[in-house]
Amino acid sequence: MKFILGKKLGMTTIYSENGAENVTLVECASRVSLIRSVEKDKYSAVQIEIQKTAKRIFKKEFRVEKTDLKEGDIIDVSIFQAGDIVDVSGITKAKGFQGVVKRHGFAGSPKTHGHKHDLRAPGAIGSGFPEHVVKGKRMAGRMGGVQATGKNIKVVLVDPVKKIIGVKGAVPGILGNIIEIKST
Repeated sequence: MKFILGKKLGMTTIYSENGAENVTLVECASRVSLIRSVEKDKYSAVQIEIQKTAKRIFKKEFRVEKTDLKEGDIIDVSIFQAGDIVDVSGITKAKGFQGVVKRHGFAGSPKTHGHKHDLRAPGAIGSGFPEHVVKGKRMAGRMGGVQATGKNIKVVLVDPVKKIIGVKGAVPGILGNIIEIKST
């Protein structure tokens, strides 16, 4: 299994003989911070870290069967090649408290015929039975800011000199967010 952590730089378009492809660029510079073994920790894993800001370090652990990595090793972008299929994870954009129209795509009420102040209201939320609002009812609330994974994304660009990986399409998160890239 191949894995690396990086910071989301942004999106661009790459032109090739196949046409134009929208690509998200991720700057990767990960270092192995800890190796876990079955004998000592009851499971086998590799913990890698990336410098998030000047004072903050982000760490992530990946479970592996066995590894040749040692503590302090640098994981380079050259482990990936253009054409590889990967899973990309990150924290989505946080949008704060949102109503049902934006959060769940409800249509809302009509503008006329006696609907003066309930244009974006959710409508009735109760029921005849079981006579309470059931758990999981789609209502207004906090939106975004959760872990999301894009699966089976193609690696389009690998630049070992600039330490950049380009993956096809959009990936979760805002610019500067930590992105996890691992092979499927």
